[in-house]
Amino acid sequence: MKILVVDDHVLIRQAMHGMLKRLRRDVVVLEAPSSAKAMQVIADHPDVSLILLDLSLPDRDGFAVLADLRDRFPAVAVVVVSAVHDPGNVRKALDLGALGYIPKSAQGDVILNALRLVMSGGIYVPPEILTRSASQSTLEKSRLGEAPDSSNYMGLTGRQLEVLGLMMQGKSNKTICRILDLAEPTVKNHVTAILKTLNVSNRTEAVVAATNHGWKLRVPAEADR
Repeated sequence: MKILVVDDHVLIRQAMHGMLKRLRRDVVVLEAPSSAKAMQVIADHPDVSLILLDLSLPDRDGFAVLADLRDRFPAVAVVVVSAVHDPGNVRKALDLGALGYIPKSAQGDVILNALRLVMSGGIYVPPEILTRSASQSTLEKSRLGEAPDSSNYMGLTGRQLEVLGLMMQGKSNKTICRILDLAEPTVKNHVTAILKTLNVSNRTEAVVAATNHGWKLRVPAEADR
């Protein structure tokens, strides 16, 4: 398993290198101090399976790098590891396709558990973001007269549940189109319907709402290709 650490601070890269060796015995840790070097490393190692990306890079905006990585290498999981722990940044990163957002201040075990979650197909959201969204979700459901611990997705069709399941896996609209063999406008319409039904304003909040309620959606086998 190859993991690429993209960070311009050599001490951070060294620290992550040592930590990642605890993740799995077969981990090969690659390093890049800039976005340009990161692209070169991925070209040289197309079997990279996970990228840990710092948003503060010397040669390019981190969010632009994230969007580029998700577009060019959709099969590679990207997790943001940043010293900037702002809710807006967290939501933006997840909206752009990151499968997690880990503060650099997090303890080593927290980071490793977050990466294990991502590697098992989940999305890691910092606890404070989950807590805030959970409170908002509970309040909204109370207004709607729906029990906060409901395990049903009220009003979602089977196809919308499939789309939501893929959203929870961090899949982009383009990837969802390929997996479900749908036109992009159709996927966009499903996403819009999901957001409206769950009373949220973006994809990240939809994933958080589903996660908060313990909903674990599985894409049907015939669609998971």
